[in-house]
Amino acid sequence: MLIHHSLTDSPRAASSPASSIHGLKYLHSAGILHRDIKPGNLLVNSNCVLKICDFGLARVEELDESRHMTQEVVTQYYRAPEILMGSRHYSNAIDIWSVGCIFAELLGRRILFQAQSPIQQLDLITDLLGTPSLEAMRTACEGAKAHILRGPHKQPSLPVLYTLSSQATHEAVHLLCRMLVFDPSKRISAKDALAHPYLDEGRLRYHTCMCKCCFSTSTGRVYTSDFEPITNPKFDDTFEKNLSSVRQVKEIIHQFILEQQKGNRVPLCINPQSAAFKSFIRLLRINPTEAFQFT
Repeated sequence: MLIHHSLTDSPRAASSPASSIHGLKYLHSAGILHRDIKPGNLLVNSNCVLKICDFGLARVEELDESRHMTQEVVTQYYRAPEILMGSRHYSNAIDIWSVGCIFAELLGRRILFQAQSPIQQLDLITDLLGTPSLEAMRTACEGAKAHILRGPHKQPSLPVLYTLSSQATHEAVHLLCRMLVFDPSKRISAKDALAHPYLDEGRLRYHTCMCKCCFSTSTGRVYTSDFEPITNPKFDDTFEKNLSSVRQVKEIIHQFILEQQKGNRVPLCINPQSAAFKSFIRLLRINPTEAFQFT
C-alpha cells in the first residue's frame, strides 16, 4: 500500500520518516538525487517496511554548480523552495525537504503546503518560515526575489507545527524545523537526521522486529554494527553518457535479455501479441525466430 494517514499513531509515525530518511541516506551516499519524493512513491507494507520507488526523475548529483539542472522536478506540494525560486542548481537537500513535508502530513493528516500554483506554494512556505534573508535567496532568479521582496515582511510562525496533532512533540517539531529550512545549505542531511533523538524509537522498532540486518538468538537480539549503511563507490552513470540514440538503447536492452537467457534466472519476456512487438523486431532488425527464443 501507499504511505497514508493510518501511520500517524506513535511509534509507527516515527518509523516511517526514519525508514524514508534511511533510504535517502543510502541514495545520497551513491550520489543519486531522487527528485520526486512524495507519499505515492513511498510503498509501505502492513509491517511498516518502507521502500522508495519511481526513479523516473532521479539523476546523479551535479558537482559543477555552473551547469544548469531542470526545475521540472518534484510534485508541487513537496517541492523545495530553491526549486520554486528558480535555482539553476540544487543538491540532495531537495529530497530532505520533501520528506519533511510528508512527515508533517503524517502528523497533521493533511498536506502541509497545498497550493494551486507554484507562486502560492512559495507564499505558503514563507507564511510558515518567514521572509527569507538575501543570503538564503542567493541562488534564486531575479523574478522570484522580486516577488518575495515586494510583499510584506513575514515573521516565522513555526510554533504552529505543534498544533498538527497530539503526536507533534517537541522532538518531532524540532526535527521538522531542521528539515524545513529555506536555505538548502542549512537544511539537515539524511545522516544527521537519522541521529536525531525523535527517530530513536522508530529506529529501535525497525531493528527489533522488521530489519534483515539483525537477528535473534536464544540469548537475545544481535544487532548489526551499522544501522544505516552507505554504498561505496558511488553510482557510475558512465554507460548513459555513451548512449546516443533510441536504437542504441533498444539494442542494449535486447543484448541484456539474451544474456539473461544464458543463466539460471527467470527469463524476461516480450509479449508477441503486444502492439509494439512488430515495431520492436523491425527496429532491431533481428530474426523473429531469434526473438521468439526469449518470449
